[in-house]
Parts: sequence; C-alpha cells; structure tokens
Amino acid sequence: MRLYDTRSNDTVAFEIVIDRPLTLYVCGVTPYDTTHIGHARTFLIFDTLLRYLRYRGAEVQYCQNVTDVDDPLFERAARDNIAWDVLAERELEQFVADCRAMNMVPPLYFPRASETIPQMIQTIERLIELGHGYVRNGNVYFRVSTDPDYGAMARMGYDELLTTANQNGNNPDDPDKDDPLDFVLWHTGNPGEPMWPSPWGPGRPGWHIECTAMATKYLGEQIDIHGGGRDLIFPHHPSEIAQTEAITGKHPFVHVWMHCGLVWLDGEKMSKSLGNMVFARDVVRDHGADPLRWYLLSAPYREDFYYEHAGLLASKEKVERVKTALQAQSPTNAHEILDPTVFQTAILAALDDDLQIHQALTQVAELATAVLVGVAEQRDVRKAQQVLCDMTSMLGFWLAEGA
Repeated sequence: MRLYDTRSNDTVAFEIVIDRPLTLYVCGVTPYDTTHIGHARTFLIFDTLLRYLRYRGAEVQYCQNVTDVDDPLFERAARDNIAWDVLAERELEQFVADCRAMNMVPPLYFPRASETIPQMIQTIERLIELGHGYVRNGNVYFRVSTDPDYGAMARMGYDELLTTANQNGNNPDDPDKDDPLDFVLWHTGNPGEPMWPSPWGPGRPGWHIECTAMATKYLGEQIDIHGGGRDLIFPHHPSEIAQTEAITGKHPFVHVWMHCGLVWLDGEKMSKSLGNMVFARDVVRDHGADPLRWYLLSAPYREDFYYEHAGLLASKEKVERVKTALQAQSPTNAHEILDPTVFQTAILAALDDDLQIHQALTQVAELATAVLVGVAEQRDVRKAQQVLCDMTSMLGFWLAEGA
C-alpha cells in the first residue's frame, strides 16, 4: 500500500503487517456542537482506512481523542449558562450516536483530555527537565528554538508560521514568552473556567500537549498513522511532533501523517465558529447514512470538498442502484457466469494507491451496472453479487447488511 505522508511531502510505501498491531491515531472532536459534515467526512475517511487495513488482515489499534479541555467548549458553556462538563457529555453522546448511525467502527481507545491530565503534567515536567519547556508566572511554554525542524511539515517561513499560529489562538504579545512562536504547555486559565492542580499552580493544559499525552499513553512512543483535517498541519501536528520526539528521542514519532481536505459550504469553510453547518444527523434522517457516506467519500480525500445538495441526491441514486443490483435475482437458465474479478482487483488497487476511495466507489458502481446488465443478458450473477456485497460491506455501507 502507498500513502501520502504530509511530513515528507511524498507518497510512501506503507506495509500492512499482520505480525504486530498497527496503530492509528486520529484527532477527534471538541464536543460543544457536533456532528457537522466536516467532522463526518474526516472520520468516514479514517473509518474506511481502518476497515481496509482490517480487511487485509491487520490488527489495528485505533485511538480517537476527545478534546474536552479547550477554549471553544468553555466559551459555549458560558454563553449557554451550562456547566462545561455537562455540555461536553451531552454533545459527546450525540457524536457517538451520529457515528453509530453512519456505521463507523468505534475506536478501541476513546480518551478524553480531561481524564489524561496527570499524564500531561508528567510530560510537561519532562520537557522542562530536558530544557524544552520553561516556566513563567504559572504558565509553561515550549521553546521552539530547541527544535530546528519545528513546523517543517507546514513548509512555511517563520513569519507565515507565526501568522498561522496567531490565527489559531497563539498570543504573540505574551510578555512571558521568549519567542512569540513559543506555544503554551500549561496556562493558568481564566476565572470561571475549570482548573486542575499542577506543580506550577492551578490551571489547565495547552491544546497540543493533550494529543501528545493521549497518543503516547494509548499507542506508544511511535505511531504508524496519525490523521486529522488539513487545518491541523500547523500549528497542532508540528507541535505534537516537537514535544513527543523531544521526550522520547525517537524519530519519527509518526511514520505516515494523513490529512483530509476541508469541507466548504457556500464558499466558506464549514465550521462551528462560522455557524455555517450541515449536521450529519439531519442528512441521515432525511436521506439515509449510505448516501451520505457515498457522497462524502466521492472525492479524493486530500482535496477540499464542496458540499451541494444536488451531489447528495446523485449519490443517493447510485446507492439505490447498488441496492437493486444486490437484490436482483440471477436467472435460473443462465448460460454463463459473470466474473467480477476485474472489478474487485480495481477496487483493491484503488485503495492501495493512497486510499483512492472515490475510484473504488466508481468501480463499485460499475460492478453494480454489470450485475444488472448480466441479469438482462441471462447470465449467472451470484458470484458478482457476493463480491459486490463484500466490497460494499468492507467500505462500510449498511446496504450490504440486507444482501
């Protein structure tokens, strides 16, 4: 199998081993208003990867974190006059239900940041001991100058890195920082927000240290595949790399970094902060889970996705055609067998080639057409139907369940 690795900016060979578990970590949701189509597409892509690796015989240890210690959650809780943990629990329950409705395989590990703070504190203490972290007025910062490759994944100069970091919550005017690009490992927090005890006083962890602690706790010091949306290419994932490799001394922390394109609606990135959201549960209720899965996976995973209702309806028609093919009756007087080998080979080859799910779906649709044509031509299509059932099941469609 070959996968595009964001850090090396190249498509690299990835061996699907069966003599040890493969590890997959995907950055999860901040549970304050879930699950919009942007979330759904990212997690459906990695759900398909997980399913395919297991189809190929691999044991996969899948960890998806929950960022329930974060500014947006606290701000929404304050706005709605609700306890932050009550809000997080409510939205997390909805997220899990949405994922179940879309037939996603649940992760083996589903840790919450709020439950992993002792590990974060230990990690920060070690960074300080090694000279990568420094303490000022109850805050702890990572000294980016100690990592000459910091931000290399993003392929930006210093000024662009700083601008991007500032757009993602960095405060370049913090007088306690040695460098405006140094990022927070622990901060004192704001009045009215949750705080936890630490050697530096009450406060809470920074965003980046959360994933370092959770990934290493559940999957180990080196991970096979780490994924998330393209918006995490900087500053989140390079900060994870800097922290983790500084502590473990092992390179690389991650063998393959996979990033999905963003989802756009009416010319703007779909996001909770902008409020321009289409919720997965509404689409599933109105059109079903299979059409939504097909639609969101119908474009290359690394490219941005432009959501349109007409595209969803077209995908719904394709799903119905596959369903019809699965339910068709093979003629009793069939004079030859429809051989599905070429379609199955093409589906698996597409997935092996940087997870080209959209091409695999094209082959699924063509196989469905071949089955229907085969029935009309008095051919035995049962073998082809079984392959069609196997491939749609492997790709995560509910429609295979009743075949």
